[in-house]
Amino acid sequence: MTPPDPQPSVPRTWKKPPFIANPLVRYGIIIVAVVYLVWAFGSLPFNWARISEGIPRAARIFSGGFPPSFERFGLLLTGFKESFQIAILATLLGVLLSIPFAVMAARNIAPMPIYLIGRSVIIISRSFHPVIVAILFVAAVGFGPLAGILTLTLYSIGFVGKLLAEEIEEIDWGQVEAMRATGAGYLATLFYAVFPQILPRQVGLSMYQLDSNLRASAVVGIVGAGGIGGTLMNAFGRYDYDFAFAILLIIIAVILLSEGISGWVRKKIW
Repeated sequence: MTPPDPQPSVPRTWKKPPFIANPLVRYGIIIVAVVYLVWAFGSLPFNWARISEGIPRAARIFSGGFPPSFERFGLLLTGFKESFQIAILATLLGVLLSIPFAVMAARNIAPMPIYLIGRSVIIISRSFHPVIVAILFVAAVGFGPLAGILTLTLYSIGFVGKLLAEEIEEIDWGQVEAMRATGAGYLATLFYAVFPQILPRQVGLSMYQLDSNLRASAVVGIVGAGGIGGTLMNAFGRYDYDFAFAILLIIIAVILLSEGISGWVRKKIW
């Protein structure tokens, strides 16, 4: 007796599972989000008359900014030199200070009281926008680059410290146990088992933070914390739009250059 012919296999197609399996919850969230967006746009006080009046003013600003003027190149160079000094000093101080706070905020190598202190410092450093912190430091130490350095140092501690603490919590614990098995103390374990594992990440974070501080140094200068931001604010205040647009173009060029350099350094390291 011959066996029956096998049934032809039906091809199966893979479907990506939904992010939320329960359809009621999934569609309920979508409906709530749509209702909230409608309510938010309907309740915010948009002054459409003023917006329509602002469009011609914006056109005058952009038309007045072209072609950009580089006649006062000396003033522009002075402002950018100060911004570079602020960004580099704040990055160096912030990265150096973020290392001990990151160690304190890593749960796997710090006792609970130290962990709470380290986490609290990082959370406080990340709680406020640099412009708000710059206003406070300008009121405390006066106008000038010192307020900018202090602002961006605090900003760097919050950002780099948080990511570095998370990197420490994900290290290979075998190297730490091997150091402890040889009788190494806490500091020796940090220097020879923990820090070598996070060094590439630390260099990448430092380069990124330098890029971020270069951008932020222009912003905090608007409130008097030194750098090119003060020159940019004065140019807009004098309706000197061609010079203001020249400053903006130089800012874009500097950020693009720093992005290229940081990318090249990261490739060499990894």
